[in-house]
Amino acid sequence: MKKLPLKIALLLTIIIISSSSLFAQDFQGKAYYMSKTTMDMDQFGGQDMSAERKKQIQERMKSFLEKEYTLIFSKSESIYKEEEKLEAPGSGGGRRGFGASLSGGPKYKNVQTKEVIQDQEFFGKQFLIKDELKDLKWTMGTETKQIGQYTCFKATATVVPSGLDISSFRGPRGRNDDKSKDSTNSKEPVEPKTIEVVAWYTPQIPVNQGPDDYWGLPGLILEVNADRTTILCTKIVLNPTEKETIEKPKKGEEVTQTEYTEITTKKLEEMRENFGGRGGRGGGRGRN
Repeated sequence: MKKLPLKIALLLTIIIISSSSLFAQDFQGKAYYMSKTTMDMDQFGGQDMSAERKKQIQERMKSFLEKEYTLIFSKSESIYKEEEKLEAPGSGGGRRGFGASLSGGPKYKNVQTKEVIQDQEFFGKQFLIKDELKDLKWTMGTETKQIGQYTCFKATATVVPSGLDISSFRGPRGRNDDKSKDSTNSKEPVEPKTIEVVAWYTPQIPVNQGPDDYWGLPGLILEVNADRTTILCTKIVLNPTEKETIEKPKKGEEVTQTEYTEITTKKLEEMRENFGGRGGRGGGRGRN
């Protein structure tokens, strides 16, 4: 993490000191977040998909791409989990099983022991993803903005995504696809994809926690913009009357994040190939 400009460092110190009375040893907070991801529909469905068909798919996937989460956090531990919602009638709820298989389960982080654990079900099989919490090399900016009642500071980092990137996952292979250009068929080493992350954190809540994989700033992270995903905090409750237990997930076959990503990527590529093999016949049914 790069050194802060003196003026910003002094302002951070003043804010942290003025907020310190809120943060006793048994301090706990709960933050509510909204997450929204956009998809490259040309990449997902090929160039032959009509605008109407793209819109239909986007509507069906809305419940997967737009989610609500809660982050329960203390000074050293946190658990980030999706808020469950009932599917509206006629919204394609029958496909929830596929979306659930791609959604992450509760994610536990401990910023002292550098431990991250996630409970995840994938097509009926339970996994326990255990790994080391990776340090993010934040560059501290001088820009500020207000999110609710909190003054937030900007920080940026370049990261390699650790999980499956469904937002850019290629859809069924069309007849005109050039297989030689498909990275899954190339023997050449592929450079890991990197994304630029912009985070906004508030030193008024001086814990280095944040949503999902994001952490390590001198204040709670309230907003993240990473590639096609935006995560925004909508509500914060500090020191609730009834505190919740932050427990480590325990069930499932233990794997690392790298191993789990390999398993899911292989399965989805198989589905893509299988679906593409019969897509020519199925795709013609809707044509006049």
